[in-house]
Amino acid sequence: MALRRTLQRTVLAATVLSASVLTTPAFAHAAPLPPACQDALLKTLDKFPVAYFTVPEKAKTALFDEVGALSDADQEAFTQPACTAWNNWATANGKAVATDLDNRYQKTSGAACVKFATSSVGTLKKFAPQVPEKTRGLEKVAKKVWKNAMRKLSTEATNADCRKAYDGAKAGW
Repeated sequence: MALRRTLQRTVLAATVLSASVLTTPAFAHAAPLPPACQDALLKTLDKFPVAYFTVPEKAKTALFDEVGALSDADQEAFTQPACTAWNNWATANGKAVATDLDNRYQKTSGAACVKFATSSVGTLKKFAPQVPEKTRGLEKVAKKVWKNAMRKLSTEATNADCRKAYDGAKAGW
């Protein structure tokens, strides 16, 4: 149960900001993460206290699959300075990000997949430019994860509205 909760928390972080690739145990085969990256993994969701925003199960799975497939080269973006910059930014801005996600989610009509895709991209576009320069390597990896997951979801969705929402979201931020 605790692992499931941790995984759910980390997926939310994955959809919130460019450090999304910090949120999975995909690094078990790689060198240990720097301490700041471990901190980000364990505490990021707590910094984004959403009340309404929800990540559909299929989106969670697609994001986890993509993070799990990261190459060693992609994993090199997880440096102490990048993760420290992310942690500091998330602490300072998490409540504003969560409020924006919740507001967008509530204002978007349609199925959960549509609400998720629309609110995620809107919030990412709004806040990503404010994330510190030191996190740009993480952001590049996060964009790759996001694009590949949205492509998979748009291809596999059985609901036409979900297909359209995921297809529109794959461009990201």
